[in-house]
Amino acid sequence: MADRRLQVFHTVARLLSFTKAAETLHMTQPAVTFQVRQLEEYFNTRLFDRTHNRISLTEAGAVVFRYADRIFELYNEMEHSVRDMTGEISGAVTIGASTTIAEYMLPSLLGDFKLQYPEVNIQLKVSNTDGIVAMVESNAIDLGVVEAPVGNKNLVVETCSADRLVAIVPPGHPEAKRSSLTFSDLVKYPFICREEGSGTREVINEYLRRISKAEETLNVSMELGSPEAVKGAVEAGMGISVVSRATIQKELRLGTLISIELDPVLERPFSFVHQKQKFRVRVIEELLDFARSYCRKFSETPPAE
Repeated sequence: MADRRLQVFHTVARLLSFTKAAETLHMTQPAVTFQVRQLEEYFNTRLFDRTHNRISLTEAGAVVFRYADRIFELYNEMEHSVRDMTGEISGAVTIGASTTIAEYMLPSLLGDFKLQYPEVNIQLKVSNTDGIVAMVESNAIDLGVVEAPVGNKNLVVETCSADRLVAIVPPGHPEAKRSSLTFSDLVKYPFICREEGSGTREVINEYLRRISKAEETLNVSMELGSPEAVKGAVEAGMGISVVSRATIQKELRLGTLISIELDPVLERPFSFVHQKQKFRVRVIEELLDFARSYCRKFSETPPAE
């Protein structure tokens, strides 16, 4: 309903990038440039300064951006109020999740939500925790679900559920019959881990900083980009790893992996992260409430082993 030219301008001004705005709006960059030029022609003034492949708002652009913020906030408030009156839950929502959550927790949550609210269009973007936080910061997604601490104090971070991490080894491994492993046990073997920026990697690094001795370091032999790749490498006997217990239920049933508790125990929170906003459209509020309820059930019934 709001002026498309103003929407495109607002996105470019917020991200200070025509390229990122085009990705966020699912438009081509020439189309974004055209919409901004149309608005500049309407106001008969430049809204951006373009120098050395960088852009910045002109004085007039800063004024338009300030008013656009207020316009879109009022628009969201109006939509929220009208949908509240009619009881309609529809629209689009974009969720971002780090890999472990997207693969092992969100499919059933979003499936159940879609059954209850079939008119809602859900888009899911998958990245590591750093990538999801960056998307929330730039408003590229409405809600992020991450598996590592979030450093940006300007974002709302709400713990969803606790996730236990365990060591994994293949059957027949020298440590396979152990009930628990210490850090000193882990450093004896080639270690397979996720890539830098992964929530799992960050949590393991923080855990090791707390408990390790200065002379002991992990013997990292491989860095892989997904839980499935890590599990496959361990199954193939290429090393050991530490993963979320929620990701290995199939392998435990099939007997292709053995899980061993860590000593001390390692747990991390799965958390929602979103912008601080006075008003969100009702579909996002409903999704948050639905997800909170789902996470409570997820915590109360941990995966069977």
